[in-house]
Amino acid sequence: MKAREPRIDTEGPRESGTILELAGVSRFFGDLCVLDRVSLRLARGETKIILGGSGSGKSTLLKILMGLEAPDEGSVYIEGEEITGLSEREMGRIRPKIGMVFQESGLFDSLSVYENVAYRLHELSVPESEIEGRVLKALGFVGLETVVDKFPAEISGGMKRRVALARALISEPDIMLYDEPTAGLDPVTSRRINELIIRLRDTQHVSGIFVTHRLRDAFTLTTEYAEWRNGELRFVQEDGTFCISNTRFVMLHEGKIIFEGPDESLRSSQDPYIRKFLT
Repeated sequence: MKAREPRIDTEGPRESGTILELAGVSRFFGDLCVLDRVSLRLARGETKIILGGSGSGKSTLLKILMGLEAPDEGSVYIEGEEITGLSEREMGRIRPKIGMVFQESGLFDSLSVYENVAYRLHELSVPESEIEGRVLKALGFVGLETVVDKFPAEISGGMKRRVALARALISEPDIMLYDEPTAGLDPVTSRRINELIIRLRDTQHVSGIFVTHRLRDAFTLTTEYAEWRNGELRFVQEDGTFCISNTRFVMLHEGKIIFEGPDESLRSSQDPYIRKFLT
């Protein structure tokens, strides 16, 4: 690992409205710096959309947030508690606060949809009398309560992603991490996944980190919001009288954050890397 100057934390105490924070996080693989002093704060109910080309550090960032990898420098805070250096057993107390949806759904092929969603509750030793209700509630949220007895091989790719979302929600996390959740899906199915994520953000105030290469999905999250009107959930496009303020873009390039801000600022950026990425 290359020698680095010591990081001096000048940001002061953690902000009370911040639910997740990276402070000067770096990660090396040999001499390769994958994340270079990344600092990022996520507020309650806020979503950050992480963009960047292959090798920019997006996947490593998610692994560090989940505690699957440790940073070589810097600190990670969840709800004001530093998790850097916690043991695997101690992370067991933190992980129920974080839900993760993987690119390939990550379902257990030998378990039914019901068993996949319930898996985390069994790990947490939740009483059997509570599990069925919570599983059906999570599957109801993603519109799949009718496929509880099916196995992953018997449902479509889009359904698998929705089951994965239900499984991530089963511990009622405050933070959701999405790793390319619409990759390989058709536009209609991708739209449904995006609507579920918007609904979580706007009606349940779940904070999110959304990693994607698909700009259409990214701009959907930054230009649409969910609201209840006359007992019906509607997805509304922002206009001149309403601007979404709880969703921001973060652009990574060679392990560094080169942009953070709203979609309007991203579109108008003159940075050569960003211009090339957007075209």
